[in-house]
Amino acid sequence: MNQSKPLREALRSALRAEKDAMDFYRAASERLTDPEAAALFAGLAREERQHAYSFYTLDRDEDLPPFEELLDASPDTSGSWWRALRKLEAENFTAEAALRLAIEEERRLEAELRAAAEEIGEPRARSIYLANANSTHCHCRGLEQLYAERYGA
Repeated sequence: MNQSKPLREALRSALRAEKDAMDFYRAASERLTDPEAAALFAGLAREERQHAYSFYTLDRDEDLPPFEELLDASPDTSGSWWRALRKLEAENFTAEAALRLAIEEERRLEAELRAAAEEIGEPRARSIYLANANSTHCHCRGLEQLYAERYGA
């Protein structure tokens, strides 16, 4: 299927965003000693993987590698999620700090996605950015709720 450039770019951007978040949550879950927080982050990693698959299936161009190969590739260590995780590891890696960082990253990503949606003229491409932003918003709300329950607002 021949897709427009804005649509293809929106799908690829959404896929990258989901993979970056998945890699962050997976790595954080492996480092957390708090079982509840580790389980939450592992669950979020699985959700991000599912979201990535939904974007992957919409991209019908033949130049993408197989899904498992794409998502099992090494993390993008230059991305903001990974850099933030490395900084946290160097400072004070606790469940509270990891939750705060995840909230900050989800908020940042949501704002970026909504801004990108505003700039896109093609309705299908815009809807992909907005769907990703809405998913990100839901993750952020869940993280904020857990943070408030554990550490106060």
